[in-house]
Amino acid sequence: MSQRAKVTIVGAGNVGATCAHWLASWRVADLVLIDVVEGMPQGKALDLAQSGPVEGYDLTITGTNDYADTAGSDVVVITAGLARKPGMSRDELLAANTKIVKTCAENAVRHSPEAIFVVVSNPLDAMVYTAWKASGVAPRKIVGQAGVLDVARYKTFLAMELNCSVQDISALLIGGHGDDMVPLPRYTSVGGIPVTDLVPADRLAAIVERTRKGGGEIVSLLKTGSAYYTPASASARMVESILRDQKRVMPCAAYCESEYGISGYFVGVPCMLGRSGVEKVFELKLTADETAAFAESISHVRELCGQVDKLLVQG
Repeated sequence: MSQRAKVTIVGAGNVGATCAHWLASWRVADLVLIDVVEGMPQGKALDLAQSGPVEGYDLTITGTNDYADTAGSDVVVITAGLARKPGMSRDELLAANTKIVKTCAENAVRHSPEAIFVVVSNPLDAMVYTAWKASGVAPRKIVGQAGVLDVARYKTFLAMELNCSVQDISALLIGGHGDDMVPLPRYTSVGGIPVTDLVPADRLAAIVERTRKGGGEIVSLLKTGSAYYTPASASARMVESILRDQKRVMPCAAYCESEYGISGYFVGVPCMLGRSGVEKVFELKLTADETAAFAESISHVRELCGQVDKLLVQG
């Protein structure tokens, strides 16, 4: 029996398959790709396995349509769901993706009751909540990927503005995903220098707005799809931190029990990811403006989760 960790990726589309690609290249775990489409996860898994001799990794990579093959997974990444089309809001995805994510979570937890869940499906904040309700896992063993993606976009645009290395930028965002995110410029620095000393306020505001609309910008360019390289790499880094117990501090959609005055919802906050899942949520002291923006963001999350509760009752 393999001593390597086992990761199941639910949904073998662009995000799921690319997440598998990153995890394989970093030699993080054995991988299972599962999808409802027959042949597609098997084909992608076989193709990825065949790059092992070229890239130098010895991993078991399998594709399947049967959740029995996912049994004993240490981490389950849920990427399944409909992708946004041009002009489609995240909220319009809600009904369809609630049903999809509910089914995925129920099936996955049945075969891997000890797994930690990373949810990537949109609308993100509501889908983490859906997976939690459907799976019944402890709330700190389920986490949503959004903040790592939004911060990556933010850092990219700042590096473009300053013509500097993305590696020297440290940044933080909180709140909901996309339009609902709350930027924290005072927690953003470049080589330790506050970004507010380097970028004029109007340019910084424009960069923040472009970050908010980052997903939509890519959707409008691609015409027939949505972003997947960065969502996949962000998800893979979260999985790596969990399985290797790196205890990295990342902005993720984590369950708040009382932090920030929130109870019972998954919201974007800085948290520590380790072998037991979300090991700590960091509660920042926010300014009045940040608090107001965060409250507005959370009100939208509550509204979406209220809709999810109704959908789950309806079955």
